[in-house]
Amino acid sequence: MNTPSRLLTCLVVAALAPSGGAVAAQQLTAAERAAAVASVWAEARYNFAYWDRVRADWDSALVANLKLAAGPQSDLLFYRRLRRLVAVLGDGRAAVIAPPTLRSRIARPPLLVASVERRPFILDYAENDEMRVARPPRLAEILAVQGVPTEQWIRDSVLPEISAATPVDRWQRAVAWMLQGDKGTSVHLLVRVPDAEPRGLSVTRSLSLNDRWPLDPPAFATESLPDGMTLVRIASLEDEEVVRQFDRAFPDFTRVQGLVLDLRRAADGKTEYAYQILARLTDRPFPAVRWRTPQYRAVFRAWNLGDSASMWYAPETGTVAPRTDRPPYGGPIAVLASSATAAAAEDLLAAFRAANRGAIIGEPTGGSPGDVATFALPKSWGVQFSVTRHEAPDGTGFAGVGVKPHVVVIPTVNDLLAGNEPALEKAWQYLKGGLPLPPP
Repeated sequence: MNTPSRLLTCLVVAALAPSGGAVAAQQLTAAERAAAVASVWAEARYNFAYWDRVRADWDSALVANLKLAAGPQSDLLFYRRLRRLVAVLGDGRAAVIAPPTLRSRIARPPLLVASVERRPFILDYAENDEMRVARPPRLAEILAVQGVPTEQWIRDSVLPEISAATPVDRWQRAVAWMLQGDKGTSVHLLVRVPDAEPRGLSVTRSLSLNDRWPLDPPAFATESLPDGMTLVRIASLEDEEVVRQFDRAFPDFTRVQGLVLDLRRAADGKTEYAYQILARLTDRPFPAVRWRTPQYRAVFRAWNLGDSASMWYAPETGTVAPRTDRPPYGGPIAVLASSATAAAAEDLLAAFRAANRGAIIGEPTGGSPGDVATFALPKSWGVQFSVTRHEAPDGTGFAGVGVKPHVVVIPTVNDLLAGNEPALEKAWQYLKGGLPLPPP
């Protein structure tokens, strides 16, 4: 932790330290809650990379949250309040990291819920004893939660705690987590399938934040399409294993006549792994994204000059060379993107677009690039947010707006219910030469 944040935290702790009395095990004291709030404020103040996109008054947020932290409350309530504070940053990479003891108390039912045209639908469920009896209908729309209409439920109970950089991504994240609550409690839904009357459905919040989510797609998967076309789905760039899987799947590309790279579920990871994959898809060097990070210089404050909000460390933009350990692919490529695509996948898309290597098809991405740093808070809590600012090789910013596709395809409810994949169909047309791209 840097000097300004440490000083502020120590002052707050000293001012709010309890005079005595026992504290329940595994529960933060008022002083520790205040220290956590102060640390979040200070670490973000000096290290967050996107202050130009923050519309709220961060200093006022500190005062308000210190007042909230002083009152008696459960760790769970404080967790939710701290999430609301962090959400003010408008950073899709930001998160409050609760300790395992608290994470074990927060859960959701094993239902995969997704937003289509701002309406929540049950796409799938993981089987357990309860699900085998309840049998939630796939493609059912959720009309109400605990008797509250879904839009009101999401807007009032979920959305304020969601960190995201764009309104579309914020809403889809809220829908994905809309059923989260105390582990072991029931959540009562009103659902409707097409051409049927609404019916009630009661499910238990059984999978905690400590549990593996069984409905996550594999990080890497391939599928053969007709006419020598190949679909590659990458859902995560978090582990270098995805690069090794790509290399094992494609020791060469002799049988690949066209390639669709699906990044619609990729929302995390490291840019270096994204570049290693992209470096197999070209035989020419391509420009890397630009990046910079806040650089704090205390003496500038003494001279009444800008502090870390305006001073940056920014290395020269480099290029990434094609890999020489495997043969490159030189055929046509279409990349699928969605409002959930974020982080390293956005860097891949920005570099891909700058290299004029192919078509990006789908939705504007989540607008949350950048490297993430994690900062320690009291009693094994933590907070993370973006500490680098990423821009396209030509200097175009895409934080907060996303990487724009060449061909916009917005999923519709009719497509979902009919089982259509309009973005994939457009990619197919492009690879077959039947879909000209608009001018840049």
